[in-house]
Amino acid sequence: MNNKAIPMILLAALAACNGGEKKPTAKPLTYVKTRKCDTVDTYFGTKVADPYRWLEDDKSAETGEWVKAQNKVTYDYLGTIPFREKIKDRLTKIWNFAKCTAPFKKGKYYFYYKNTGVQNQSVLYVQDGLNGTPRLLLDPNTLAADGTASLGVLGISKDAKYLAYSINRAGSDWSEIYTLEIETGKKLADEIKWVKFSDIAWKGDGFYYSAYDAPKKETSELSGKNEYHKLWYHKIGTEQAKDELVFEDKAHALRNYAGATTDDEKLLVVYGSESTSGTSLAVKDLTKAGSKFVTLVDNFDNNYGVVDNDGNNLYVVTDKGAPKYQLLKIDITKKPDYTNWEKIIPETSDLLESVTNCNGKLVAKYLKDVTSRLYVFDKTGKKENEIQLPDICKIDAFDGGKDDSLAFFTYKTFTSPDVIYKYNMVTNTMKVWFKPEIDFKSDDYETKQVFYTSKDGQKVPMFITCKKGLVLDGNNPCFLFGYGGFNSYYSPEFRIDRAVFLENGGVYAIPGLRGGGDYGEEWHKAGTKCNKQNVFDDFIAAADYLVKEKYTSHEKLAIHGRSNGGLLIGAVMTQRPDLAKVAIPTVGVLDMLRYHKFTIGWAWASDYGTSDSANYFNCLIKYSPLHNVKEVEYPATLVTTGDHDDRVVPAHSFKFIATLQEKQKGTNPVLVRIDTNAGHGSGKPTSKQIDEYSDIWSFVFYNLGMRY
Repeated sequence: MNNKAIPMILLAALAACNGGEKKPTAKPLTYVKTRKCDTVDTYFGTKVADPYRWLEDDKSAETGEWVKAQNKVTYDYLGTIPFREKIKDRLTKIWNFAKCTAPFKKGKYYFYYKNTGVQNQSVLYVQDGLNGTPRLLLDPNTLAADGTASLGVLGISKDAKYLAYSINRAGSDWSEIYTLEIETGKKLADEIKWVKFSDIAWKGDGFYYSAYDAPKKETSELSGKNEYHKLWYHKIGTEQAKDELVFEDKAHALRNYAGATTDDEKLLVVYGSESTSGTSLAVKDLTKAGSKFVTLVDNFDNNYGVVDNDGNNLYVVTDKGAPKYQLLKIDITKKPDYTNWEKIIPETSDLLESVTNCNGKLVAKYLKDVTSRLYVFDKTGKKENEIQLPDICKIDAFDGGKDDSLAFFTYKTFTSPDVIYKYNMVTNTMKVWFKPEIDFKSDDYETKQVFYTSKDGQKVPMFITCKKGLVLDGNNPCFLFGYGGFNSYYSPEFRIDRAVFLENGGVYAIPGLRGGGDYGEEWHKAGTKCNKQNVFDDFIAAADYLVKEKYTSHEKLAIHGRSNGGLLIGAVMTQRPDLAKVAIPTVGVLDMLRYHKFTIGWAWASDYGTSDSANYFNCLIKYSPLHNVKEVEYPATLVTTGDHDDRVVPAHSFKFIATLQEKQKGTNPVLVRIDTNAGHGSGKPTSKQIDEYSDIWSFVFYNLGMRY
């Protein structure tokens, strides 16, 4: 089971340079004239107009025509950028290298994903032991001609006879689950529909999964509110209609449930959630017919993730009593009281991210100033050794069996593609298992970590990646990326698309904003609800730091964020229109008064609060990007979204860009790029990613006055 199992509820060297070339003086663009309506809502005595409410209807013909008209303006503009195709060609060449994930073992088999270069979707391979011949097991590229069908979660039966897998289409969060025989690769008849936010947990010849009831015909499946999540059990070879309902909550429509089984399949663990933070925890003994669920945690005050079990003892990573997390042992036969839980690995000054049971040892992954550390403990919590890691890095997918001496992990940096290491638990040694070859001179670049001061005096970390020997003269183009929410964080990772920017003298910076999980739950909460302004202040301070230290200037700065990061960019550009020359809010949460009324938006209330509360309304209205657009000159802005985004529905972007185009002063373009057959980002085919990033970088280069 997952280590920290919170339920599932992201050519030759170029001759171009940045040397002072100015973008030609532009005339104001002619934008789509968007119809306005008279919709007005009253929140606690305050009237708030919503003149573009009609754009929330993703099924209407009028919205469809508006999308086409907006895309025409955008693509006409992008088509005038003289080096757009050159950027796409270079990006395609950099992208075209073999990629591989760390292998994981089940039964006698090892499984891993591989992409030969620019395949739209990575392909699942299996081999018999480490020395076996790789065999293609599942190729999602065969499922849709345009590459928009992607693999989601996998579940492999204990005897490694069956694979259950989910398929997402056109970027939607909705998925179907199918099964196949691993030995033969034969697809079975099983098909499960209306699955969403689900894991796959095997027990015997069947598995547990989570799903909603099929949407009603009058409700849009891409924007309708998701309610009454249920946990089911499916037996191989049966129809979905015969699946067993295992867990539901008729009293709470807005809760999600996910099931996980222990490796010995003796216990079923059910996580409940009503937001993106905090889980309840219940467990059921599967060895006893008719056994009832035992509730270990009946609230959502903290996060829990079961690592493993030893009989009736669960090893659980949690922030209960430890904002930076600890590992506890819980005897499920005793009264479910925190005072009865045994500390195995207590909280330290660093963030405990996950724990893996490997070869009878506990491998703990920590985050120290947003970089990874690995330590080995025995089962009593005694530290035995550190796994030495070179450089500033992030470790992902540390995977080893509880009875296996070999483990694999992914080693990430900002300057080179992921390297897969094989680690020997007995000898405490590791060696490279897979290292990609890429047409990018990684050794020419370096990453440093700095700490700057935010508005309220808080020290905030930031990674800065650039060419070695960069001259700090204030003339370098800079790309500042941020997120700042939902206990997530951005640690070292290589982004293929940003290699184009680095090659052309760009500076790439990522601050560790409050609201994220960089330093544990206290750091997270310092950027939530009515503390959300801290996130924006942290980001603004990062930009001002880069200017003050002469990495760049405000005229050479582009800012970008996705999803909650799209909210960040929308809020920052409306609060400080002078901060950057270019703004790229991608699939952003931009209407903070109505976000909770669509699909899974209600689950974000733990970070935002909702406008249903007078207190939170008064906080949200102050920074909601849609409601704070004024008649001033905004940066050159490219809003991006997908027509099948059922996570952050595209209405956020539609209403924001309509308002921005209405009120923009000056000549900076404010455009929206609406991708078709695309969702929030997960599973997006390579071809669409290259198209999107080619357009983004063309827009950035052109408006920062960079030559190519």
